[in-house]
Amino acid sequence: MPKRVDHQERRTLIADALMRVAAEHGLEAVSLRHVAAEAGVSSGMVQHYFRTKDEMMAFALSVVREHGEARVTAALTALGPAPSPRTLLRTMLGELLPLDEARRADGRVALAFLAYTAVRPAVAAGLHQDTAEMLAFIAGQIRVAQAAGTARPAVDPDAAATALLALMEGLGVYLLGGHIGPEAALAALDAHLDLIFDADRPAS
Repeated sequence: MPKRVDHQERRTLIADALMRVAAEHGLEAVSLRHVAAEAGVSSGMVQHYFRTKDEMMAFALSVVREHGEARVTAALTALGPAPSPRTLLRTMLGELLPLDEARRADGRVALAFLAYTAVRPAVAAGLHQDTAEMLAFIAGQIRVAQAAGTARPAVDPDAAATALLALMEGLGVYLLGGHIGPEAALAALDAHLDLIFDADRPAS
């Protein structure tokens, strides 16, 4: 009986190989041949699952996204039922920062992907929905806090959400480049949250 092939497992194997090559050499240096060699498979197999380099890059980013979602879900679950908006946002954004080696590995791939798509708008299209959903979620939490009296009423939730997400991305770049350490990054995040929330600051 022919062996049953787990196509998702093979796609993930190839994407993991891509992430290792990209972390070491950068996405621009990645080729289907390099990824095939790293994964220990043939170039033909890589092309079977990913017709183009763009498709392979997009799948690798989806793996990074899944890692981040799993970390955030675990951290939020640990908070217990009904965490305050500030606690929820601080925990979520903190988990998405590259504060340890596993998150740095994912962060390097995500950063390289953003650089790769800077001149390829069509490849970046899938990121637009993710960004819009994240901004809407953050803004929604700020509105909840404003209604509860724990966020400054003068704050524009949409503008504040954009600033928070941009801050997180910028801190990620600084962390990956070694310009600042984890403590400084979290302190900056807390300082910005202080501009939005009146009370309910969580303990570090």
